[in-house]
This record gives sequence, structure tokens and C-alpha cells, in this order.
Amino acid sequence: MEPTVSVVWKGGMAFESTPPSGQVFTMDAYPDSGGQGLGPTPVEALLSSIAACTAMDVISILQKKQQKVTSYKIEVTWDRGPEGVWPRPITAVRVRHIFEGENIDEAAAARSIQLSDEKYCTVAATLRIPTEISSTYEVVAG
Repeated sequence: MEPTVSVVWKGGMAFESTPPSGQVFTMDAYPDSGGQGLGPTPVEALLSSIAACTAMDVISILQKKQQKVTSYKIEVTWDRGPEGVWPRPITAVRVRHIFEGENIDEAAAARSIQLSDEKYCTVAATLRIPTEISSTYEVVAG
């Protein structure tokens, strides 16, 4: 059986996502777009996924390299198509890694980021290639 993410409408613009992990979270729109701000927007969730995916790779690699990281933060900025023109795809993503720690080797940090970017981060790899997305539908009476 293939893994499934289930997303259920909770009213307004709120949608509850249940991924295979069972860790339920809500996505919503900003109030000016009909939402109540009950969770991140889908775009925010996507960009957060890029950051978390690469962060997990990088911290794991740095720990294996015996680097003593005491604080690690990622900031993601992005460009998007112009307002009012649909769809508004994300056209560029910039990921900034900020490390604190004891004598962190800059070459080790750079190599860890490179490995995540080029080899390990599934989210970034998926966004770098044309990914086929197909839709089907079913209308249930009731």
C-alpha cells in the first residue's frame, strides 16, 4: 500500500492534514483570504518542509563529524509570481543556515549543506525536477 496523506476540510479555509506519521496539523489561509490563521498556509508549510528537511540532514551530518553545534537556525526567503496573476508559483528559494557552537569547522558546515542539497533532502530534490502531479475526483451523494 502506498503512503497516503489525508487532508480534510474543517470549515472556512482550514484543512487538517494527517500524514502517515499520524502527526496531525492544520493549514489555513490568512484572515484577509478567508482564513482564521489556525495554522501555516500551504506555501508556508512547503517552505518550512524545505528548511526542516535540509536541517535534519545537516545536523545529522555535523553530529557525525563531531561538530559541537549549540544552536542552529534556518531562514528561508522566496520569490513568487506577481499578485493577481494565477498561479503564483515560487520562482526562487534562498536557504540561510545559521550555526552557533564550539569551534565549528566551516568546511564541515559547508560540506554538510552541500550533501543535503545534492544528495539527501527529498523535498528540495522534488522541487528541482519536474514532478508529475495528477488529479482524480469522486462525488459522493449525501
